Amino acid sequence: MDHSPAVRCRTAFISDIHLGTKGCQAELLLEFIRELECDTLYLVGDIVDGWKMKSGWFWPQAHNDVVQKILRLARKGVKVVYVPGNHDDRIRDFCGVHFGGVVVARDAIHEAADGRRYLVTHGDEFDGVVQNARWLAFLGDWSYRALLALNTHFNRARRLLGLNYWSLSAFLKHKVKDAVAFIDQFETAMADEARRRGVSGVICGHIHKAEIRDFGDIRYLNDGDWVESCTAIVEGFDGEFRIVDWLQARKAFVARPLQLVEGDALAA
Repeated sequence: MDHSPAVRCRTAFISDIHLGTKGCQAELLLEFIRELECDTLYLVGDIVDGWKMKSGWFWPQAHNDVVQKILRLARKGVKVVYVPGNHDDRIRDFCGVHFGGVVVARDAIHEAADGRRYLVTHGDEFDGVVQNARWLAFLGDWSYRALLALNTHFNRARRLLGLNYWSLSAFLKHKVKDAVAFIDQFETAMADEARRRGVSGVICGHIHKAEIRDFGDIRYLNDGDWVESCTAIVEGFDGEFRIVDWLQARKAFVARPLQLVEGDALAA
């Protein structure tokens, strides 16, 4: 019996996987990649968490499987572009180099099926905290991982009660005034950079919040993360973009495999 991929698209964008950390949802990402069929895959930064790996080695088999699966896609002819972020910034030293069919680029210009052009960049270079107060960024990263650890125990108890996953940090991002203001400033800065570059929009990651919204004539797209939300941005063969929420999409897939290009069943 032939197996049809659950997510069939022209282009896929994923970021903020944070391989090398306990918060990485590698098993869910593997599930997504196995059900993904695309011509081009963009890895939009923070794929490997070099910050965390400096303080201790954590690399279970599932993390290695993610790397191998991505390399396998490249060997099968998928164009894979790796745009590093702040947590894997050392890889920026290798821009222009190919690793097993994966090309490393500081940023990229993606031309969609409808001819529109989009800047693809992680986004940390437009984050004032990362650029101007690196110590504060490290402190924030430590606090975020502590929050994730707390959230893991909380959700373990929720599963025992038959309840769905709930993200404490996502809740706080939406409720805390300063966090909301930071996200808004970041999104505006990204849209401004796209406008300066003369493109139709920007596709980024960094802030772990999947979003598609318009800033006047500029479209802002953020593919989220694979630590909490497990989201990706995909481009259909018509040049339109959607957010795939894999935590929700996999429920539909378990019941009946679906193709993204034939409907919005897998899109948030």
